[in-house]
Amino acid sequence: MTVEVGALWRQKSVMWMLVRRDLAVKYQSSVLGYLWSLIDPLVQALIYWFIFGVLYHTKTELYGAGYPLFIVSGIFSWMWISAGITESAHALTSQARLITTMRVRRQIFPVAKVLARAVEYLAGLPIVVLFAILFHGTFTWRLLALPLSMVIQGVLLVGIALILSPLNVLFRDVERMTRLIVRVLMYTAPIIYPLSRVMDSGLPHWFKDLYQLNPMVGIIDIQHGMWIPQLFPKPTVILASAAGSVIIFIIGLWVFRKTESAVLKEL
Repeated sequence: MTVEVGALWRQKSVMWMLVRRDLAVKYQSSVLGYLWSLIDPLVQALIYWFIFGVLYHTKTELYGAGYPLFIVSGIFSWMWISAGITESAHALTSQARLITTMRVRRQIFPVAKVLARAVEYLAGLPIVVLFAILFHGTFTWRLLALPLSMVIQGVLLVGIALILSPLNVLFRDVERMTRLIVRVLMYTAPIIYPLSRVMDSGLPHWFKDLYQLNPMVGIIDIQHGMWIPQLFPKPTVILASAAGSVIIFIIGLWVFRKTESAVLKEL
């Protein structure tokens, strides 16, 4: 694993070239350009706030902070997850000509997709800070957990990308299936509801333990807990997220290596 990571690091200049190319192509014909990376999550947050915060008067344990801050802090992180997964599925099929002509490690193509979406996430952080100011967020040392959250999330998404991108070349239904799965995944992480809703529910204990093993739970809860300290996850939840992300990353490296020759034939 360390050998492959080192090889990717040595080609970081090519990787960042692909990231810049991805962002340029994505927004080249758009009037608003990069603003769309902010508008999309804000509109989603507004919809969820209206449905759950206004229509259904959702009672959430926010400890003095406003529900909009809770939603926005989770949504921006989720948008990186959602876009990172769905777009990485076609990372190889959309770059077939480059892959077959450039003498670089093919893993950099799905990794670049994940990094491009990370740039969009970083661009949205000032919006989250603004919401924290407007809706009584707390600025504490927990903000230092942001890099940890991003590293765990990045490792998880790269692992998923290394699994999905080659499989989508071999089985074209993977991309469509991925979109459906992503829709379901949003409700399996505490994005629009706090983790306490699950833990205080009447669900079986085995289900609660299994739920906390989802790597996205720790990632999203760190995002909430940075601004709402009472929601900051326990160390066990963070460790479970980190361990799960590393395991998926290792599986991703293995899947990509095993399928690479077959993928090149298909491309």
